[in-house]
Parts: sequence; structure tokens; C-alpha cells
Amino acid sequence: QVQLVESGGGLVQPGGSLRLSCAASGTILRIGTMDWYRQAPGKQRELVAQISSGGNTDYSDSVKGRFTISRDSAKNTMYLQMNSLKPEDTAVYYCHAEVLNIGWHTLGNYWGQGTQVTVSS
Repeated sequence: QVQLVESGGGLVQPGGSLRLSCAASGTILRIGTMDWYRQAPGKQRELVAQISSGGNTDYSDSVKGRFTISRDSAKNTMYLQMNSLKPEDTAVYYCHAEVLNIGWHTLGNYWGQGTQVTVSS
């Protein structure tokens, strides 16, 4: 069983910054792609950023240049550095991780509980 624990959400003014963390614990053999999603009220959940096991990254156009996704393999932790925050970034942010066996086959997909980010004056 794998657990993902998120932290770092909160209230911030437009133009401010936050750093979200997602720590994986439990029995982990390998972690493949990790992602940050977000969901605002009345909207579908959308992919914000993802990072592969090799460190390749991809971003939604709406956050490109403002957000940076990273991971620390030694700590099984993923981060999302969010700069120049806008009111439209307000959402619940969710961590997702693909857990693999040592043969690089998918064992499961796991989600964090979500953390609220509110950008408001």
C-alpha cells in the first residue's frame, strides 16, 4: 500500500508564491510518472504538470513559465513550485503517482487527498 501526503496549500495574494509537496510512503518499489492535477469548483480535473522517472517535465500552457515540478528520489517526494500566482490558479491540487514493480510494470495509481490553493486579494 502506498500513501501520498500533500502539504503546502493555503491562501496567497496574486503574484505570490507557494510550494506544494507530495511525499510517498509505504512499500514502494519504483515510482514512475508523477503528476499534479487541480480541480476548481464546477470544473473538470485538469493536468497541471508531470515529471517522469527520468526527470522529463511537461506543463499545462496555463502554468508554463510560472510553475516548476521537481522530485527528490531519495525522499520519494515531489514538489510544485508555484510563482506569479493568479486568481484562476485557485483550486484543489492533487498529487498522483504511478507505482511500478522492479520490472517497470504498473502496480497501481495513487492519489493524494488534495490541498486547497486559494489566490485572492
